[in-house]
Amino acid sequence: MDTKNPNTTIPSAEDEKTQINFRSSIRLKYVKLGYHYLISNALYLLIIPLLLAAAANLSKSHVQDILHMCNYHLRYNVLTVIICTSLMAVLATVYFMSRPRKVYLVDFSCYKPDPSLLCTRGMVVEKVSAIISKEGADFTRKVLERCGLGDRTYALGLKDFPPERPFQCAREEAEMIICGAIDDLFAKTRVKPRDIGILVVNISAFNPTPSLSSMIVNRYKLRGDVVSCNLGGMGCSAGLIAIDLAKRLLQVQPNTYALVMSLESMTSNYYAGKDRSKLLTNCLFRMGGAAILLSNRFSDRRRSKYELTHTLRTHKGADDRAYRCAFQEEDEEGNLGISLSRDLIPVAGEALQANITTLGPLVLPMSEQLLFLATLVARKVFKMKVKPYVPDFKLAFEHFCIHTGGRGVLDELEKHLRLTQSHMEPSRMTLYRFGNTSSSSVWYSLAYAEAKGQIRKGNRVWQIAFGSGFKCNSGVWRALKTIDPAKEQNPWTDEINLFPVPVPMMSPLRP
Repeated sequence: MDTKNPNTTIPSAEDEKTQINFRSSIRLKYVKLGYHYLISNALYLLIIPLLLAAAANLSKSHVQDILHMCNYHLRYNVLTVIICTSLMAVLATVYFMSRPRKVYLVDFSCYKPDPSLLCTRGMVVEKVSAIISKEGADFTRKVLERCGLGDRTYALGLKDFPPERPFQCAREEAEMIICGAIDDLFAKTRVKPRDIGILVVNISAFNPTPSLSSMIVNRYKLRGDVVSCNLGGMGCSAGLIAIDLAKRLLQVQPNTYALVMSLESMTSNYYAGKDRSKLLTNCLFRMGGAAILLSNRFSDRRRSKYELTHTLRTHKGADDRAYRCAFQEEDEEGNLGISLSRDLIPVAGEALQANITTLGPLVLPMSEQLLFLATLVARKVFKMKVKPYVPDFKLAFEHFCIHTGGRGVLDELEKHLRLTQSHMEPSRMTLYRFGNTSSSSVWYSLAYAEAKGQIRKGNRVWQIAFGSGFKCNSGVWRALKTIDPAKEQNPWTDEINLFPVPVPMMSPLRP
């Protein structure tokens, strides 16, 4: 005890050990950052001394001597110079002609339903309790208290559950989302419907005839030669599959726009039976959708928000366990629903591992790739017992937009990728405010980052989503300009000052 200050206590051994570990981790962090910057700038560190040496050597030579040497070589090697120049011109032409066209994201729009469609967690329990068993209602309540959703999500299908005419209600829901998102997108970009050359729509659990892509063509009077695609049954990662498909079509159709519409209509797919594995869809899935405008016109670069740099798709469907972890089927009483098995989280982790193993060499800095290669060689070649090195993707991306499949999915990715709370904030707030909007959830997360003023020119964004099948898909974007939230209008604009909010592990339902 300090005699001068009786309130001062002597630190315990455990406190000292904690402080030492903290200081060690800080030192390790700065050592790693120093190593990263050293490797990243190694080329400049090598070239600059060579240039300085060359400049010092040339400074000792007279200008007349340099001109005389150049004239001598040109006089006696004219043929060689012409051949080399011609070869370089041909190679440059071939390179620029074969290089894939750049794809720009002009803008996107996320649909925000009318306040009359707000759905509280208590409302979900109240509606399903009237038609399912008490055990099922209790299970639903427990899930809703721990799933990470708030009390201001949107659901048309749960307002009158089960609907008397589910198919008609689902069609109306889809039209409401599509028209709301696309009308807003056309107003933002001032692009005319007749300028759209490619249309890709993805929706998994609701596929009417004619297709929703045909409905869009009819409503907006798109031209007759529009390349129209309708993706169905591909799960929550289908939004990034649609982006990948649109990118591939833009590579072969010059000077055009691609409209991508990602949505899900859950009205006819909420479950009204007793199977617990199928009741999870009622707890997690909510109403939402996003419209995205892509362009391959170089003239659109200045007004576009992002450039698409990579898309990557990983499919684990060959594994029976992965194939059946999200499976649509009827229960014993004939009620149709989507079963989510306990294997979902571990399967998602395996799919993520496979995806980032391929994505890493495309996006990671050389410093991280060298560390990964060193540990790989140590384990495989020298048989050393060292842990596999997990690359630090925070050095490759400034923003992470993760599919809001549920609290468990977000927790798994936060742990696996070693992300911080700030990196997870857009996805966790999207889950809390809008729920699992299926394939469009990654766009609500990006809209959150824009509304917060977090997107700066040159920032890299990683969108990653999981879907039935089982699939893990990635989309990588680079910001072409700093997004000014004061000039943006998206679903978060009017309430962004209220976020982030704390999301406890256990949030009791209001009576």
